[in-house]
Amino acid sequence: MVTALHDTNYRGFASDNYAGVHPEVLAAIAAANGGHQVAYGGDVYTARLQEVVKQHFGEQAEAFPVFNGTGANVNALTSVLPRWGAVIASSTAHIHTDEGGAPEKVTGIKLFVVPTPDGKLTPELISREAFGWGDEHRAQPLAVSITQTTELGTIYTPAEVRAIADFAHANGMALHMDGARIWNAAAALGLPFRDFTTDAGVDVLSLGGTKNGLLGAEAIIVLDPQRVDGISYLRKTTMQLASKMRFASAQLLALFDGGLGLRSASHANAMAAHLRRTLERLTAEGAIDGLAFSQTTQANAIFALLANDAADRIRENFRFYDWDRAAGEVRWMTAFDTTEADIDAFVAAITKELRP
Repeated sequence: MVTALHDTNYRGFASDNYAGVHPEVLAAIAAANGGHQVAYGGDVYTARLQEVVKQHFGEQAEAFPVFNGTGANVNALTSVLPRWGAVIASSTAHIHTDEGGAPEKVTGIKLFVVPTPDGKLTPELISREAFGWGDEHRAQPLAVSITQTTELGTIYTPAEVRAIADFAHANGMALHMDGARIWNAAAALGLPFRDFTTDAGVDVLSLGGTKNGLLGAEAIIVLDPQRVDGISYLRKTTMQLASKMRFASAQLLALFDGGLGLRSASHANAMAAHLRRTLERLTAEGAIDGLAFSQTTQANAIFALLANDAADRIRENFRFYDWDRAAGEVRWMTAFDTTEADIDAFVAAITKELRP
């Protein structure tokens, strides 16, 4: 029998990926266990997932569970591009900075990236790389990828997504959304998924789950079957087809059932807001000095500026990442299991280092 090898009471602020599996998700996995079910997606849980996805994204929507976000992004983008196609994304996009070159290496996708101040693309920014169609010397820009929430913790409104979709479609490009933290976006916007996906013109979506309490379960959601092709074959050839898919589908179902996904994301968002408000109050009162914020806090990410040596000392007790060490910028993330006591302890550590 395996026993716990770590302190189960420890909390950090490095990533919502650090959090464990939500107890209700573990229960869903256990409920899906026992007996035999058809492998490779022919099970009743995957069939039920298709029904639920249609309820949330429209009757045309179809779900393809995969193991991780990189697999979802690579397959989704490949499905909307010819071999000579390219994707326009922000310079902070996960597909550009944190996936080890997977889009390029696995299926040969070319990425054209555009710097953005807040992680969000606009038609004007996209237009900087949206050119060269018919030029055989340039990879053809035939897709746009946006992230919801962005890598800088900001959120696209439905109108902003629609403006991008209209620009992309008018120029013969498909629109992909990396929804690694889409539950946090939905919770912050207070809107149904389809309001800022299907109805806003998104063609294919990477639906995140791991950052919201799942265990190795994400999904590609095809929103416009006319623009997406070959997911079934791509998923297999990129080693993302689960044999015992019922356990991945059961986890995704758990997020939809009873509002667990939105409840968990709302809590994570609220903890981030609480952390920021507390630090802003202490700064205003003069209790701490040398702390500023570099991005708005719209979901469960806080981007802060402080001296590197102070950040390193705080990190001895609470793990978090440097975002831009040269600028003294760090990222703090909250998760579904972050508590107010965790926030209080973290604030105390920050106050100790930044006290005037």
